[in-house]
Amino acid sequence: MYERRGTRPVPTRRFLRRLALHLTVSTALVLVSLLAGMAGYQHFERLDGRDAFLNAAMLLGGMGPVDAPKTPGGKVFAGVYALYCGLVLLVAVGILAAPLLHRLLHHFHWTEGAE
Repeated sequence: MYERRGTRPVPTRRFLRRLALHLTVSTALVLVSLLAGMAGYQHFERLDGRDAFLNAAMLLGGMGPVDAPKTPGGKVFAGVYALYCGLVLLVAVGILAAPLLHRLLHHFHWTEGAE
């Protein structure tokens, strides 16, 4: 997917397409995680859609749940989902940063006559 050390950096238009693809994948990951959190809150805590969205979004954003879990299953779900959300944040940032860091490092290491 990325160019090798001895090749010229891709044109800006192609780089922007690559960045858009990474943004799409990262956004999809966050949306799927949000939907999974909503489903979990609806199932374990019997919250309606809006409250489930609010709790899942707050956990995914790193703020913590709005409604404290009341059921034993809800407590376990909230704990596991909170740990998962921390990982999702790191992975989403990594997916977004990868093409930017690669382009930056590629510019430092590429030389015109090395092809």
